Amino acid sequence: MRKTLSAAVLAAVTMLSAGAASAQADLPLFAAKPADGLRVAAVNPDASKPLEGASAAIESPRNSVRVARAGRAAADDALDLSWKDAWYSALRIEGKPVDLRPYAAQGVLSFDLNVKDLSNGGLSVRMDCGERCERKVPFLLPARAMEGKGWQRVALPVSCFMREGDDFSAVSKPFSLDGMGSGEVEVANVRVEKSGTPTASCPDYRTVSVTPDTLNESWSISWWMPRHLAKLEANQKLKAEGKRSEVIFIGDSITEGWEKDGKNVWANHYAKYNAVALGFGGDRTENVLWRLQHGEVDGTSPKVVVLMFGTNNTGHRQEAPKYTAAGIKRNIDELRARLPDAKILLLGIFPRDEKPSDFLRQINEGVNGIISGFADNKHVYYLNINQAFLDKNGVLSRDIMPDLLHPNEKGYAIWAKAMAPQLNKMLRE
Repeated sequence: MRKTLSAAVLAAVTMLSAGAASAQADLPLFAAKPADGLRVAAVNPDASKPLEGASAAIESPRNSVRVARAGRAAADDALDLSWKDAWYSALRIEGKPVDLRPYAAQGVLSFDLNVKDLSNGGLSVRMDCGERCERKVPFLLPARAMEGKGWQRVALPVSCFMREGDDFSAVSKPFSLDGMGSGEVEVANVRVEKSGTPTASCPDYRTVSVTPDTLNESWSISWWMPRHLAKLEANQKLKAEGKRSEVIFIGDSITEGWEKDGKNVWANHYAKYNAVALGFGGDRTENVLWRLQHGEVDGTSPKVVVLMFGTNNTGHRQEAPKYTAAGIKRNIDELRARLPDAKILLLGIFPRDEKPSDFLRQINEGVNGIISGFADNKHVYYLNINQAFLDKNGVLSRDIMPDLLHPNEKGYAIWAKAMAPQLNKMLRE
């Protein structure tokens, strides 16, 4: 379903647009060459290199990204983006800020796309909206469907990239194709049109966190569903053996880490409870919800379910805390319906990034401020153990979370120790 702006946002945008342009023309971003004041760049997490000749490439020992001039109807009227083993790479159009408010209500971001190879890669379309403000639309499944079919037009509603409170009056990065994994695509004729018919849709940012869905990322498609099926089989096996999982952990890669860096801590603390870790790397609230609705706790009877997820809502789409919190609440409601006799231990989302002032850390703390209110201390209990991971100044150490997100064995030991008093109390009751 196409995402639409709320009435309040549309009204505000309409008023702002009226003064900016009563008959706004289409805005070309790249038509054989970048528009005046704009440039094309190859981008990876650490660098940006402008396209000044035939190509621009960024190489590192682990990955590479290359943007080169290519031809569609004429020589050099298109751009080629190729990337290899990349967590993040991009072809970006950037430069002089442009006012996109006049295009919000009915405008589309359009471009011609030729997907040459995306069998091991993913693609998303991105538009930045200021400092620490980025908006992207997942495009992996549509792009893979286009592979090998030649040039096709893509048109996304400009509203797909806008959220309430965003300021699109001076956008310095109006277009980016973001690649993950390995792949190659060509793009041409990039423009923002004042009106147009979309060829693709986008999720509604206000409801995506509560709408069950599988995890459709280039790096997850091959293993995510098989892991889900394996968890269903493991639950059935445990039940057939007459064993009860007294504790079930549900979450994302941090919970999945109990099977990796945390496996020794797990063996010492939770194996005696036939505990199960239902953690899937990359999962956001809607992905956890899909798994619950497709049987991952059915037939179990735990005393306690430990919940901790939401950081991928933050990292993947910089989601406003209220929407992530709504997704967590929706999962709690699902668990209460499926496991009415189990108690839920809801953990605050763990700290990420180094300092308390870091942007993503602050979003997670905003979520924690909301979800702490979900506890009724009868069925749902809230516990925030984040201070155990931090020093007195709130700094997160790489000795505990080497990537400032995922705990190592030391981090899992801290988790187990900090949670033990509350968990043991709930298991005894």
